[in-house]
Amino acid sequence: MKAVLTVVGRDMVGILADVSAECAARSVNIVEVSQSVLQDLFCMIMLVDVRECPLSLAEFADLMSAKGREKGLAIHVMHEDIFKTMHQI
Repeated sequence: MKAVLTVVGRDMVGILADVSAECAARSVNIVEVSQSVLQDLFCMIMLVDVRECPLSLAEFADLMSAKGREKGLAIHVMHEDIFKTMHQI
């Protein structure tokens, strides 16, 4: 199962490294990643494979959201199908 993970917040050193480390610690594989910095705003979207994650998707999403709050970032995780459905017209 794949999920979409988004990160938005003030740019600082180590965001990609921190998010990647949290994913790796839970056996979540990063399939694709795109990031950009708009002035001082960091934006990243990842497609991740959560099949090997020992947590449920909801637990992983809650964990990543909490980790983001610790760093002043908004981190959201949602099932790939929900993301696709939300963006279809």
